[in-house]
Amino acid sequence: MLTEKQEAVLDYLRDYQHREGVPPSTRQISKHFGFTSQTSAVQHLRALAKRGLVEQLVHGSWGVKSREIQTHFAEVHVYGSIPAGYADLREQQTLETVSIDPALFGLSPRKKYWALVVSGDSMIDAHIVDGDLALLETREPKPGDIIAALIDGETTTLKRYVLEKGRAILRAANPRFADIKPDRLESQGVLVGLIGRGKR
Repeated sequence: MLTEKQEAVLDYLRDYQHREGVPPSTRQISKHFGFTSQTSAVQHLRALAKRGLVEQLVHGSWGVKSREIQTHFAEVHVYGSIPAGYADLREQQTLETVSIDPALFGLSPRKKYWALVVSGDSMIDAHIVDGDLALLETREPKPGDIIAALIDGETTTLKRYVLEKGRAILRAANPRFADIKPDRLESQGVLVGLIGRGKR
């Protein structure tokens, strides 16, 4: 039987993971519940893990366990931080391959995903930092999506896709960076998850 606090932590993990597509960090859990240190959060998470309700991921965060699809892992190819178009991406050498549980990100195990190494701090207010792995799906973006965008056939960047008066704009999640208004924009992939490897 779970304690009241353990149930609250589990509910928070479920809600956060469903909303954001990635589990919260122990720092975020501690802040949410007002714990004086991350040790308290880890103790609750370990207690939940003993009951098979959560699991610690490779990069250290804790996610809700999916009993239904937990054995259906997908192999994701990780490329460099600046691929330039689909053709170049196919030719580019894979830096590594990581295994993910699509259910952890609320994704379909039947679709194909790929990843880029995040470079720079233009998306820090979206909790995306230098060194993270951006998990991407190749599909048409909707306004508000964060995308890997090819700008004017030359530069690739990870930004939020915005439409203003019918014009496509790329917006950073950092006030130090101005909007980008490309003449030609091609979406290489839409961000569907994040593997936190960067320094937080």
